Amino acid sequence: MSATLSPFPPPAVAVVAPEIDLAAMSRDEGLNWPTTLVLVVLHLGAVAALFFFSWQVLFVTALLYWVFIGGGIGMGYHRLHTHRGYHVPRWLEYTLAVFGTMTLEGGPIFWVATHRLHHQKSDRDGDPHSPRDGAWWAHVGWIILGRRRHNDTRQMAKYAPDLGKHRFYLWLNTYHYVPLLASVPLLAWLGYAWGGPREAIAMVLWAVCARVVVGLHATWLVNSATHMWGQRRFATRDDSRNNWWVALLTFGEGWHNNHHAHPTSVRHGLAWYEADLTYWQIRLLSWLRIAKNLKVARIDGK
Repeated sequence: MSATLSPFPPPAVAVVAPEIDLAAMSRDEGLNWPTTLVLVVLHLGAVAALFFFSWQVLFVTALLYWVFIGGGIGMGYHRLHTHRGYHVPRWLEYTLAVFGTMTLEGGPIFWVATHRLHHQKSDRDGDPHSPRDGAWWAHVGWIILGRRRHNDTRQMAKYAPDLGKHRFYLWLNTYHYVPLLASVPLLAWLGYAWGGPREAIAMVLWAVCARVVVGLHATWLVNSATHMWGQRRFATRDDSRNNWWVALLTFGEGWHNNHHAHPTSVRHGLAWYEADLTYWQIRLLSWLRIAKNLKVARIDGK
């Protein structure tokens, strides 16, 4: 199946800021202990969750994983806030941003700025997380090494000036951890109401620790695995690849070569067999006349 150009031009994402190599800065600054300790605690909690299993807690965890990874990251941070592949009312745009913070992947300005830099410098000097600097670096090293920039709103806003114009995004980026922390007592209360203290502990371990850990690694696999393993439909200037199992974990984000070829497209799975639940969610919003101005790339016959 031959590939054609998108029906719209895939422009380079504009970054209005002085040249800076965040990857090199992070490597030179050493281990970030606060971030590392938080990740260690979350991973320990995820392991502990295996000893507090219940089906109803697993259901809530899976539901929240879909809402926050599929909605917050896929629909929100990535295809809406970063690439502006479609438009929605401001209240929904803000809601998706809050969902994105629930993954503990940083605030919207940090996430958008980092991803725009990735596209501009993909697999070259200046890419924040390229496997050419090592698979471990691309997966998690860039997170745990260097100064914490996930709430360095002033610096990161230079790379996302469109979000930096909104007080809501400025606040949310600086205090991106607040929504997740606020959810802990609510989830504990829900678990307690269902089954007492043990279920309350289970709910927190599963719906917070396990969910966040799986979501982090799923997203990090887009940075690492989809630049190392998979098929290349398009001859992009980077190493991006289409990886089906990463796509399943991330509701369509694993069709990464398609995405790098047509970055503003809300459709990442370009063939019928490339499952892209996030795209169909956006299409549903379009059918309901909530989402507008969808940019959709296609291949021959589609």
